[in-house]
Amino acid sequence: MNRTRTVLVIGGGAAGNAVTILLRRAGLSVDLVEAKDDWNATAGSGITLQGNALRVLRELGVWEQVAASGFAFDSVGITAPDGTVLHARDDLRTGGDDLPATVGMQRPRLQRILIEAVRASGASVRLGTTAEILDQDPEGVRVRLPDGSEHRYDLVIAADGLGSATRAAIGIADKPEPTGMAIWRVAAPRPAGVTRTDLAYGGPAYIAGYCPTSETTLYAYVVEANRDRASLPPESYADEMRRLTRHYGGFWPEITEHITDPAKVNYTWFDRMLVEGAWHRGRVVLVGDAAHCCPPTLAQGAALSLEDAWVLAQVLTASDTWDDALLQAYYERRITRVRPVVEASVQIGRWQLDGDRGADVPGLMARTMTLLGELP
Repeated sequence: MNRTRTVLVIGGGAAGNAVTILLRRAGLSVDLVEAKDDWNATAGSGITLQGNALRVLRELGVWEQVAASGFAFDSVGITAPDGTVLHARDDLRTGGDDLPATVGMQRPRLQRILIEAVRASGASVRLGTTAEILDQDPEGVRVRLPDGSEHRYDLVIAADGLGSATRAAIGIADKPEPTGMAIWRVAAPRPAGVTRTDLAYGGPAYIAGYCPTSETTLYAYVVEANRDRASLPPESYADEMRRLTRHYGGFWPEITEHITDPAKVNYTWFDRMLVEGAWHRGRVVLVGDAAHCCPPTLAQGAALSLEDAWVLAQVLTASDTWDDALLQAYYERRITRVRPVVEASVQIGRWQLDGDRGADVPGLMARTMTLLGELP
């Protein structure tokens, strides 16, 4: 193909930003549309990035900014609800020995780093808009934007998240399903002694944990059974989270002191979804949360999305023929990795819900991390 191939990316989260950067680097013409006017540049509290995510961020050329903005560590601790450390172990470096096992960072900072990289790539970006897929043929897709303008692309990449309208528009009926758990999250100042993730299983919540996100910040979270959102007015969020965290010891009393602003507390249900069979219909292909999502029990949501983008970009740029076989090859390469991570993430949560004291949580985590240490 002599002409420059054209791609529309719908959604500017981790997967959409990453695939845009990689395809632009390969010389493709890429338009990105994002529904949020602010490109989600301020949303979220913190994010835990394990080595396999860091490997992709390095490939994107943003590792130095991530390293400078976040907090790197190589171990994880298990504590009793009173804060007593029961066990600490070195974490697997799933991105390779030249990367830390984990970096915690503020989610808005990561998004801004990726936004800067997308802008620098030369991609055309339109915010506060989305796309309507009108018509496909074997060679491409005709798309109409809300302003009435029409554009034609060789490929459309749906990176529009968990509630993907694009997924539904192309006839994939899968929808996220709640797992029965929910998580409270908040950003707070980092106590000086917090230098890794510590997790407490049990107490008034199923899981209570925290992750340092910079020299001065962390994000903390507690997991409980999900509740009817209508019973939780947003102005009560700080009170509700404190009601759970005040029963934990160790660093939790210091963290709890700072859970005061309900606008800074996030409440989210755990969901599960995995599209099976194929992640494309014609010339429209899913990446990231549009294709799969899992509870954050293994902290792999963003990592899997970044890996999708990396693999899809490799597949597309290595072939002159974009057809069903090529997009199915992308799916086959990803599903054998994504499925066990989704299943393990759900299983860990189910064991907590069921109160299964004989569950081999460390063993399942170790097996899954070993898998993630392999190249995607």
